[in-house]
Amino acid sequence: MAGAPETLTLKRHRELEGRRLYVPVRRALLGLLSLFLIAGLLNVFGQRPETTSASAAQASLKVYAPTHVRSGLIYAARFHITAHEDIKDAELVLDPGWGEGYTMNGNAPQPLRQASRNGRIAFGFGHIPAGKSLIFFLSLQVNPTNVGHRSQDVELDDGETPIVTVHRTITIFP
Repeated sequence: MAGAPETLTLKRHRELEGRRLYVPVRRALLGLLSLFLIAGLLNVFGQRPETTSASAAQASLKVYAPTHVRSGLIYAARFHITAHEDIKDAELVLDPGWGEGYTMNGNAPQPLRQASRNGRIAFGFGHIPAGKSLIFFLSLQVNPTNVGHRSQDVELDDGETPIVTVHRTITIFP
């Protein structure tokens, strides 16, 4: 039977002489990594969408989109407008937080018009009869340099008259 290599010594390699802290430090780092992975599984770093809604006498608005995202993530936001009374000129007005540090990949259905309203993004859909709904999808990608918190309020207007506002914020992780 061959002997142990000359570079191995019992004191250093079996009894860990001079390296007693290596094991606890290694276990602590592995524990931190495990906690980080478990937090990701529990949606702490986002991606899972949430529904935020608001209602008024004339209409209700639901926004289905994540409130926590990671840089580079591609996702779709869904805006559901339900008219309780006729809306003659429905406009969905988004805070600048929907565009800053994002790439807009597309939207469906195509709005009748798109405009800027005092720095906010406005999508015009025209008439929505009472009792009818409109569902609008917006495909977005978070740019890699976009990190922090943003206001992503959404306002439903009839022309220039506000009907209902959904207040929400988004947290963007690196």
